[in-house]
Amino acid sequence: MAKRKPRAEATAAAGPSESEQLLFGGPLRYDLGWNKHEEAFLQLNLRSMLTRLPHLLATTVQMAWQADKGALRLVAFSEIGRGVSQAVGLIAVNRVLAHLLGTGTTAERLTEAAPALAVAGATALVGAVLRALSTAGTGQLEPKVERVATERYLSHTANVELEAVEDEEFHKLLDSASYGASSARRMVKYCQNVINALMSLIAAAGVLAVLHPVLLPLLVAMTLPSAWAALSVARRRYMSFHVWVQHSRAGQLISRLLISTEAAPEIRVHNVGPFLLHHFRAMSQSQEAEQKRLARLAARTGLIAAGWTGLAAAAAYATLGGLLWTGAMALSVGGTAVLAIRSGSSSLDNLVLQVNYLHEESLFVGDLHRLCEEAAERAIPVGGLALPKEVGAIRFEEVVFTYRGKDNKQALNGASLTIPTGKIVALVGENGSGKSTLIKLLCGLYRPDSGRILWDDIDAAEADRQELVSRVAVVGQDFYRWPFTAAVNIGIGRPEAPMSQDLLEQAVQYAGAEELIEELPRGWQTLLARGYKGGHQLSGGQWQRLGLGRAHFRKGELLIVDEPTSALDAKAEQQLFEQIRALADAGQTVILITHRLGSVRAADLIHVLDHGRVVESGTFDELLSDRTLGPKVFRDLYQIQAAQYALDSPALPSQNGHAKAQGSAKSGAR
Repeated sequence: MAKRKPRAEATAAAGPSESEQLLFGGPLRYDLGWNKHEEAFLQLNLRSMLTRLPHLLATTVQMAWQADKGALRLVAFSEIGRGVSQAVGLIAVNRVLAHLLGTGTTAERLTEAAPALAVAGATALVGAVLRALSTAGTGQLEPKVERVATERYLSHTANVELEAVEDEEFHKLLDSASYGASSARRMVKYCQNVINALMSLIAAAGVLAVLHPVLLPLLVAMTLPSAWAALSVARRRYMSFHVWVQHSRAGQLISRLLISTEAAPEIRVHNVGPFLLHHFRAMSQSQEAEQKRLARLAARTGLIAAGWTGLAAAAAYATLGGLLWTGAMALSVGGTAVLAIRSGSSSLDNLVLQVNYLHEESLFVGDLHRLCEEAAERAIPVGGLALPKEVGAIRFEEVVFTYRGKDNKQALNGASLTIPTGKIVALVGENGSGKSTLIKLLCGLYRPDSGRILWDDIDAAEADRQELVSRVAVVGQDFYRWPFTAAVNIGIGRPEAPMSQDLLEQAVQYAGAEELIEELPRGWQTLLARGYKGGHQLSGGQWQRLGLGRAHFRKGELLIVDEPTSALDAKAEQQLFEQIRALADAGQTVILITHRLGSVRAADLIHVLDHGRVVESGTFDELLSDRTLGPKVFRDLYQIQAAQYALDSPALPSQNGHAKAQGSAKSGAR
């Protein structure tokens, strides 16, 4: 006989459709930090729910206290008051029933019941007012709690080392914690609901205990099956949702591909549309079948749960009827008991659901707290030694650096070089030789595993990081394209400085972007973000000009340009190198990274990297000379590029060929 599958597995028995198996290799699941909590609802049972409840309430109260003490007091006072008013109201109802079911004429009984009836009405009115006050307090708390949590999360993540952000496990925690702020907001509402249900349950239980000792066990006997049923149905719905969401996720991906701008050309050229539509339909039908199966299963489970709840209720009311039949309980007490039992049962059902919701959200808030703790440990250090006002040279001494991760790739292996200030220094080498890593270390984004980076005699590892980065301006080939106005995209190069019109115009003049700004629909105030009303999209070359302007606006003593001409035409490239030469003549240090070796003619010094080490250094002519000792890596790379443009020979066999190749590479590198 086959073993029975666990409930979670039975719900997902349908598995992925054939289309999902073909396209994605199975169910389409996200590999992100938050999805480790996808089955959080399934972790709780009634016992663990009661165990975790005090901690969940304490966590929410602590966040709310930090956000707004006054609003928290208002909510607490209102919810406690509502519980008391419900208890008083039930007692008043008991008195009303006692008078109405007593002896005397109808008028006499109504007259005797009037005071209790007034109390019952007053408690209902007070309860309504307190509920409104609680809702108002919660409305104040929710956005403030979310803001406080968001600020805490953002302030910590903005100050961690780059190495932490690039760490896969830290990034997964960061992704999960990003949901923590909105979860904190929802926890306030769920906590209010939990307290409300808890106070209502306590009020009902307290009244029953006062009316007759046996009534409290009756409430427990009736509400425990109901609570179990509520939890079972909620868990089943939760599992159903997560089975459904996998199918839905796959179908949504297909629908996005069909309307994707990036995929549109190939969809039309290769006639991919019918193929995608076929699999979209197949996945949708699979999803529909799964939902039908789960709906039947949920209906059966609900029916069984309702049956047990009905049996428990029948037993409770039979016991209550027996007490009334034998005269052990007054009829008015019995009527009040029915109301209290129904109120307590409903409150317990609600309490079970709200605690589960509260538990699920608390997991993301817990991730937020863990992220902040880990971010504090991996934060960029504050303070340090002051750098010299005028640096003569920056020296790398046997620097070793390895990227942390699955591969533990060593990027620099004992790199040593000197960067004289006020000069143009070029870094060249094949992909993976260590150029970009060396620049990141120079900017203070990483720390060496061993070796030193000296600004004159000051070790960068001991220097004030804020001062170090303030002296550096970077124009990367993949610099960030901020979804802000053109003015901010320039001025964000040094956000602490005023974005004066003079400085902005100087920056765009340097970058040759005056005409670009003039042609924008709203000039400096044009939003450079596609997909928004009034947004404008720039070409790669236009963005590169803005990047150059941003670097000029920063006015760093050390200007790093990484493949600065990759999106520029030949004329603009020549203009840029003339500007770079002018900057060096004015005393600014320029570090140039490029694969176009003909472009480094203007450099005063060239360092050639290979497998994480500096293998050659010298001027352009020295590195091409036959008399230069060493591995001649630069010469070999230059010959390969020059051969692509030479008309008669792919090599540089002689001085004449050498001169011809130089000229060809110089023009071809543009």
